[in-house]
Amino acid sequence: MSKPKHPRSLAETEAQAVLSNIRVSPRKLNLVAGMIRNLPAGQAVATLTFSKRRIAQQVKKTLESAIANAENNHQLDVDQLVVTRAEVGKSIVMKRFMARGRGRSSRIEKFFSHLKIVVAERQAPAAEKEAA
Repeated sequence: MSKPKHPRSLAETEAQAVLSNIRVSPRKLNLVAGMIRNLPAGQAVATLTFSKRRIAQQVKKTLESAIANAENNHQLDVDQLVVTRAEVGKSIVMKRFMARGRGRSSRIEKFFSHLKIVVAERQAPAAEKEAA
């Protein structure tokens, strides 16, 4: 006997990708995630490609994974995908000590974070369909 199957928490038109334990603070990661929220998937990939932030490349790989999940696992149209959620969460904190003057030490905290990107298929408005 096995456990019952876990119900899917996302809608049928949504797909997600999760990246855990990224070596960057949640505050810095949230700045990059904020750049892509509510953007079309293609535009979000382009934004991350030309971003100067170090963590943008890992966020881009996660976004591309979410797009691939939508296409291959849920048969969604890639051209209609929009980044609906880019959630950032706290993970572990490594605590280190650094030597200071007069024989003292001070604590250094190295933050880790989690990232969840959800893409959803949005239909084009009726006015745009008629114009095309």
